[in-house]
Amino acid sequence: MAGSILGTLFKISTWGESHGQGIGVVVDGCPSGLSLSEEDIQKYLNRRKPGQSKYSTPRKEDDSVTILSGVFEGRTTGTPISMIVYNQTQRSADYSEIASYYRPGHADYTFDSKYGFRDYRGGGRSSGRETIARVAAGAIAQAILSNLGIQVQAYTRSIGPISINEQTSDLANIMKSPLYMPDLEASDRAEDFLLEKMKEQNSVGGIIECIVDGMPAGIGEPVFDKLDANLAKAILSIGAVKGVEFGDGFECASILGSENNDSFCFKDGHVEKETNHAGGILGGMSDGSTIRLRAAIKPTPSISQTQHTINQSCENIDIQIKGRHDPIIVPRAVVVVESMVALTLVDLLFINMSSRMDRITAFYTKD
Repeated sequence: MAGSILGTLFKISTWGESHGQGIGVVVDGCPSGLSLSEEDIQKYLNRRKPGQSKYSTPRKEDDSVTILSGVFEGRTTGTPISMIVYNQTQRSADYSEIASYYRPGHADYTFDSKYGFRDYRGGGRSSGRETIARVAAGAIAQAILSNLGIQVQAYTRSIGPISINEQTSDLANIMKSPLYMPDLEASDRAEDFLLEKMKEQNSVGGIIECIVDGMPAGIGEPVFDKLDANLAKAILSIGAVKGVEFGDGFECASILGSENNDSFCFKDGHVEKETNHAGGILGGMSDGSTIRLRAAIKPTPSISQTQHTINQSCENIDIQIKGRHDPIIVPRAVVVVESMVALTLVDLLFINMSSRMDRITAFYTKD
């Protein structure tokens, strides 16, 4: 299977299936000397693990990470960092029935079309558990960014029709909300809405927003490896994501150039913008202002209502999906979006180190 590797200089390779022995990742290109422990990784994995609230799957997994290589005496060695999270409570019998048919909204049919064979136990590589590897690697990227004074923060912007009020939102509230919403009043209303849909045996989608502060200007390549292009690819590689936008996004199509342009000014000794409709990216490169992006997350396709589909013999059938499933993916996907953004930023920051001869000369020569 191709396509399990991300990055150029800061590179990750993920492996494993949802009902296999475990999920893992190899991180290549991490500099030596970075302070890193399993506890540093675990605090990110805890944000995406199942069973934390009534709005996630009841599957109980510790999702405990083990670092197998690349770290010695609490610091990275510069060699590949290999990590694994063992699966502990697989119930593959819950999925034996789906071996013969294609679940609506899942990758069952496309996997069979591509490979002529699939691991039907929980979806295999297309399962949401694959994101464990992304989050473990993203924790390392976050540690690198933190050393550079760059902060990446994602949160739930909306669930179904309920959106946060930016005027009453506070990032300090994110961890107080079971849905990771910075507006606690909106979080309460979203919980009521979710409970209603759960009684109807239905699922809900939403929007995750991610902001990046402290990013220097000029990061990103101006043609094929644009910062927004690479971020979009990274975010869209998350299974449940169906759309990505930056800054004002699709609203740009309905306003005028005089309204959309961000005017520059010089303030307190540095360049600033009076507005940020572009979301912190111009010409595929960071402009020094806050990077803002949003990801649209589809409703969980596994619902208990009766659905229509076909089996492998192309017969029309009705099904009711069994097993332990999230009524909403959004809260657990927040840290996944955050991780994919961090991984992309670190890779492009490393690439940028070779963009100017004067800085290379300054680094390698002595006065």
